[in-house]
Amino acid sequence: MATPKPKPQDGFSSPHWTPELVSELKSAARNGNVGSRLVSESDRARVWLIEMQPGERLPFHTHVLDYFWVATSRGQARSRYADGKVAEVSYDVGDTKHFHFGAGESMTHDLENIGDTVLTFTTVEYLDEGKEPLL
Repeated sequence: MATPKPKPQDGFSSPHWTPELVSELKSAARNGNVGSRLVSESDRARVWLIEMQPGERLPFHTHVLDYFWVATSRGQARSRYADGKVAEVSYDVGDTKHFHFGAGESMTHDLENIGDTVLTFTTVEYLDEGKEPLL
């Protein structure tokens, strides 16, 4: 199961926030690329694959649709969130997490592979809930 490691909550002043990352975050509100590659789309769902080599990062993006992800490899990642929070998580194959967003709710974050293995996920967004997906 994905295990978060507590980190100090010092907002954007932590060493994990560079001026470039803060700038990227500011323009991420309309970035709906929630994976490395969109591999399938129907009227009900979009399926994304994420594959990151050690040290690679998925840029800031925003989730507005209900979705879930499944880890398909073991590894470690760091995510930075729009509220300044930074979380580091260890993943095992099969770890899964579901997200629900009410009207007007969203989540913006990035994902960085901080381990020494290739980190992979499958993410499925639900399109049949009346919300407009981001591009």
